[in-house]
Amino acid sequence: MLKRLLAVVPVVFGVLLLTFLLVHLVPGDPVEVMLGESATTADRSQLRADLGLDQPIVAQFATYLNKLAHGDFGHSIHSKTAISKLLAERLPATFKLALVALLIALCIGLPLGIAAALKANRWPDSLATLLSLTLSAMPHFWLGPLFMLVFALWLGWLPVSGMESPTSIILPALTLGFGLAAILTRMTRASLLEVLHEDFVRTARAKGLPERTVILRHALRAALLPVVTVVGLQLGSLLAGAVITETVFGWEGVGRLLVESIEKRDYPVTQACVLVIALSYVFVNLLTDMAYSRLDPRVRYS
Repeated sequence: MLKRLLAVVPVVFGVLLLTFLLVHLVPGDPVEVMLGESATTADRSQLRADLGLDQPIVAQFATYLNKLAHGDFGHSIHSKTAISKLLAERLPATFKLALVALLIALCIGLPLGIAAALKANRWPDSLATLLSLTLSAMPHFWLGPLFMLVFALWLGWLPVSGMESPTSIILPALTLGFGLAAILTRMTRASLLEVLHEDFVRTARAKGLPERTVILRHALRAALLPVVTVVGLQLGSLLAGAVITETVFGWEGVGRLLVESIEKRDYPVTQACVLVIALSYVFVNLLTDMAYSRLDPRVRYS
């Protein structure tokens, strides 16, 4: 685990460097956004100096790294608010949305995958495969407005957007969860089908164990290794994919904060949001490695 934590350092540095360079290459000037076209040249120069944007790119990056080393994300160029405060306000909403979407995906994907594997080449298998292919073909930016149209506008069951009601999370969570459910269905089916033909499964059946015990305690546990990998990677994708979904549904999370900061050319906020998403990926992958050894004692890392 210590070696894997040390391996995170160059990854995070690479993310910081690429994000910093790409953000500064995006057309547009935050000074123009803040002051407007009617501002004088002197006002623009003064604001650019106050924000440190008149320094060379290398100097700006060094200043940014120095602040991060001291736990300081800096301040928003647009609102002057501490970025750590902005993240503290938005992160809980994003994690809540990702976890609810993951729960929906697990509740749909695992049962469908197990049913498809146990009824292979029969109508339940065909139905589960058709459903998973249909869900995987629906992008978030299309599925979200479709849910809004049906469940919010036509039926009036759920709020269109925002976070005012506890039910506001249902539509964005379904939008994110359905795509992951499709992936989990196919992965669970393929993995369980492979395990069902292993010798230890036949031995368990030969001992007279109930079929439910054979499937749940023996076959499914071994089949979950690749599924855990997918869940770990997709949880990071949910945090990143929430950028589109949060924008569509007006969900006040890190994804929407990222879009707003890009529109306003707010460099420090954009870099902080991308850094948080990247660290989430790394942390989830580390947890996935730890879960491996719990699911399969044969798994060891040197």
